[in-house]
Amino acid sequence: MSADPAIGIYGSAGRMGRTIAALLPAFGVRLAGGADAGDDPAPLARDADVLVDFSAPGALATNLAAARGACTPIVVGTTGLTGAHHDLIDQAAAEIAVLQTGNTSLGVTLLAALVCEAASRLGTDWDIEIVEMHHREKVDAPSGTALLLGEAAAAGRGEELANDSVVGRAGLTGRRIEGTIGFASLRGGSVAGDHQVVFAGDGERLELGHRAESREIFARGAIRAALWLRGKPAGRYTMAEVLDL
Repeated sequence: MSADPAIGIYGSAGRMGRTIAALLPAFGVRLAGGADAGDDPAPLARDADVLVDFSAPGALATNLAAARGACTPIVVGTTGLTGAHHDLIDQAAAEIAVLQTGNTSLGVTLLAALVCEAASRLGTDWDIEIVEMHHREKVDAPSGTALLLGEAAAAGRGEELANDSVVGRAGLTGRRIEGTIGFASLRGGSVAGDHQVVFAGDGERLELGHRAESREIFARGAIRAALWLRGKPAGRYTMAEVLDL
């Protein structure tokens, strides 16, 4: 392992990839290179001390295979993942260190911990609704961050989000079912990312939120996560562990 760490970026031509590359010098980190659609991910995996993946769900399988082949740890920040993608991540984590997250912001990581704590203490008679807004170019909804926050709320209640989530409402939906976690997604303009978790009780509301003012916060968190992951044994890790939560 080199004394001067080198990070390789999958999805280097995208918004996040470009932002991460621009910030690496401030962390004293070298850029090992980048790979994008149509590129072979294997050479970059061999050249890097740690990888970050902000490409696309369709590229995850080959990127993970390259990381496994080179025994290189990888931070997966790509959103829009399915259960099949998470199975691939679990398989990779048996051989290499993998940190997967829907959001690399340190503030969002702490917010998720607060949401989990609030959900565990307030109970199911407090309704939970998650509202998120992103720029007009975002292609997945709800956002990975909204789902991360929903998972934190469900975990606080000792439940699985898949059993409780309600995504969007239209028409005659009937009354709200106790214990469900609702999601509303807004898209427009150049919003980097706004998330609000609303706990609505009888006669009072608790609102916990986060606003991203710049994409740089995600890039800084991704770099910090990558440096933390470097040298870790095989396993699946989270951003909460980066902050020792």
